[in-house]
Amino acid sequence: MPIRRLTLLLFLTVSALLMLFPFYWTFLTSVTPGASVGKAPSWIPEALDFSAYVRLFNDLDFWRIIGNSLFIAVLTTVFQISTGALAAYAFSRLQFRFKNTIFLAYLATLMIPFQVLIVPLFIELRFLGLINTYWAVLLPTLASAFGIFLMRQAMNQIPYQLDEAARIDGAGHFKIFSLVLMPNMGPALATFTVFSFMGAWNSFLWPLVVLRSAEMQTLPVALARLQGQYTTDWDVLMAGSVVSIIPMLIIYIFAQRYVVQGIASSGIK
Repeated sequence: MPIRRLTLLLFLTVSALLMLFPFYWTFLTSVTPGASVGKAPSWIPEALDFSAYVRLFNDLDFWRIIGNSLFIAVLTTVFQISTGALAAYAFSRLQFRFKNTIFLAYLATLMIPFQVLIVPLFIELRFLGLINTYWAVLLPTLASAFGIFLMRQAMNQIPYQLDEAARIDGAGHFKIFSLVLMPNMGPALATFTVFSFMGAWNSFLWPLVVLRSAEMQTLPVALARLQGQYTTDWDVLMAGSVVSIIPMLIIYIFAQRYVVQGIASSGIK
């Protein structure tokens, strides 16, 4: 094996181990009762104790918390894919005045930190009487400027000749969108699905602000509340962190072969 390739392989192996180490440490802490910041678990435990997971699901209504996060994440993903794909079709295939200006205005919203919008959004939702409802979390995330950009770039890569052939066969805009373009956008759709679900699943600040009752809290908020002012059961907290990683891990395992292809085909490099 050439020295250059061996060096690259060694570098990638070390990098992978460094990235996996926090996850391994989190799991070790979750199966080590009494572990804390000052008392780290042993690298190779003699026995695995899953009592922290039992406490997590028995002492807390953790299934409901997971259900809340899953419900919000799935609906957010569905809404963002639907609105993003339709808007992308308009920006990619339709001709209308100020199309490029409107598209640039959408892209400009990516530079606005969400923290700037919290106060006006909260006032608006309070006026509508939606505080402490799922709609308070869902409405501000119905559309994603990043998703519109990603899918618009992916649609631009699909030849216009396919649209023309469909029109000759009598297809309208809806059939061209659903039967011609969408089936050819698998990588971009899979990529945005992962990004959208991950963003909604890990969202902390906005659910913390608008969801007041314990019955509606999401997983990141529930994990933050496991930290006490003076003491923290780190094994239980890390057990919750491990549980929160599992859905994203499963989704990425099934979608990983599309992610790189989707990013490359959409022009994000």
